[in-house]
Amino acid sequence: MRLRVISLTALVALLGAWGVLHAQRLSQRSPSQEPPRPFKDYPAAEYTDFPLPSDWQKTTEWTRARLHYSSTRRRRGGLDLNWTIDYPRSDRHLLEGVRRLTRIDTRSVEQVVDLDGEDDVYNWPMLYAVEVGYWRLSDQEAAQLREFIQRGGFLMVDDFHSTYEWAGFMASMTKVFPDREVEDLPNDDPIFHTIYDLSERFQVPGAQYLRSGRTYEKDENGRPEHWRCIRDDRGRVIVAICHNMDLGDAWEWSDDPHYDEKFASLAYRIGMNYFIYDLSH
Repeated sequence: MRLRVISLTALVALLGAWGVLHAQRLSQRSPSQEPPRPFKDYPAAEYTDFPLPSDWQKTTEWTRARLHYSSTRRRRGGLDLNWTIDYPRSDRHLLEGVRRLTRIDTRSVEQVVDLDGEDDVYNWPMLYAVEVGYWRLSDQEAAQLREFIQRGGFLMVDDFHSTYEWAGFMASMTKVFPDREVEDLPNDDPIFHTIYDLSERFQVPGAQYLRSGRTYEKDENGRPEHWRCIRDDRGRVIVAICHNMDLGDAWEWSDDPHYDEKFASLAYRIGMNYFIYDLSH
């Protein structure tokens, strides 16, 4: 992957204390009473035989989990595949970036997690959900997602566009937190300054940009980009909302010379900042 590492000295200095912060953060989470489920590959909308990394069975301290949810789109062979967009290529490129750009001890493969009423979801520190303009959380799933976050979990959502998909996202998000407002993240928020200073950002397009030349999707309401969040009572970001952008595609196509480095670079920096923010706040 073509990644440009910026402020490496500052990064190393900051993450020298990461082990202490990591231990503190994990000690505040309410763990599962069940052991983590083993890694499993799932059928996907775009990839059917993506190779496993050689060290996929390695035991590490952290990984990013991808949320398996129900939707009304992208069915194949009776399977609901909307949650799999960019999976698993995007996930594994991203985790390679985490290993290169931080001291987080992460494994090389993702974990797919369900809101199925069981305890497995509480084994994972953060969830990522893609194309959430079309997710449809039941009341039970919304309640468990709320409990996951209240136990110390972190949710990041990405790759949904326009006012129509925003409405679809909020239809389920208001079930999760009916009493918490969505707000725009200011440029000086700590989440943009944990490793990289990202006061200046721009719209990160999906791979459709290579065909259309547009950084936005759907219609004119697909721009500008919106960096938003939901906070807890202490002001900590607990849901990071990336609307009108596609960080997942930027990770997925970061090894393609046709996809602009500036988009991939920003997507990786955002990911690193969000992950370190979660572990240190």
